[in-house]
Amino acid sequence: MKRNLLITGGAGFIGSNLVFNWIKKNPDDKIIVLDALTYAGNISNIKDLIENKDIIFEQVNLLDRVRLDSVISKYNITHVIHMAAESHVDRSILNPKMFIETNVVGTFNLLESFRLHWQKSDYNANFKFLHVSTDEVFGALSDNEESFCETTNYKPSSPYSASKASSDHLAWSWHKTYNLPILISNCSNNYGPFQFPEKLIPLTIQNILLGKSIPIYGKGSNIRDWLHVDDHCRALDLILSKAKPGSRYCIGGNNEIRNLDLVILICELMDQSSYQLPITPSKDLLNFVTDRVGHDYRYAINSECINNQLGWNPEISLKDGLKKTIKWYINNQHWLQDISMKNKFTSS
Repeated sequence: MKRNLLITGGAGFIGSNLVFNWIKKNPDDKIIVLDALTYAGNISNIKDLIENKDIIFEQVNLLDRVRLDSVISKYNITHVIHMAAESHVDRSILNPKMFIETNVVGTFNLLESFRLHWQKSDYNANFKFLHVSTDEVFGALSDNEESFCETTNYKPSSPYSASKASSDHLAWSWHKTYNLPILISNCSNNYGPFQFPEKLIPLTIQNILLGKSIPIYGKGSNIRDWLHVDDHCRALDLILSKAKPGSRYCIGGNNEIRNLDLVILICELMDQSSYQLPITPSKDLLNFVTDRVGHDYRYAINSECINNQLGWNPEISLKDGLKKTIKWYINNQHWLQDISMKNKFTSS
């Protein structure tokens, strides 16, 4: 079945990677990318695809319900992958209102727009709506606690994670109340090409390239599970294509590591590259700064459910994924420069 697929946030980090991956694996689908092109959305990520007419692009803010309804109706959308979100904890602490508007109100608008379109289409059983979320909705873990899974209670710790938890609840309630064919995924920290350099991995790479200090919150003891974006895209493809409406899946990379150890590993890999760095060894750039307010200690995901039901496992090891990511950023420094000039907010 040919799908008319709407990808929200498709000019952002995960979204643009998903678009590239989707075209390769699903060439018969019509892909409509919707993005507001705020600071993290970069039209240059998908410019070639637009010019080659591989995708259709619509610049729409999810708060604009009239435009949203028009796009869904115009292209007769049958499937949605909802990725558009404000996603940086530090920004949410400084400006929580923006996160409530985009992540909560924006998700409500999209759900309602798709629901009304679905009802006009006689409740077509082939329609699906995949809501992409984060493991941060589950709060934090101690060293000995079991990893997050599909039945873990929600305990968000920041305005960002609270807004994503709210959007998860909205999506689930639209399934339970209206029987809308909803799917939900919660992933661990992603990394890879096109990631905005306020996040830890691209910020570390960028600062090493520039010979600038690398900020480390607190003692760098916080633990994260890292998932290469290509592995994440494979999981989303499987979920939308094979999962039954009402299903939820946790997607992890099986790569738990302390922030400090991760940064040191990046430093070592950068030093081993053939690129002429301004300062070596790179770990001399480490700079410990005051810890983030309400900084969650540990995230970890149990991916057994998606493995057992859909046969998915992460394929890219952390070291190999970092090597690929470092190579991409070294070869695309113009992209880093352009997006950094566009917005000066950077943090780990």
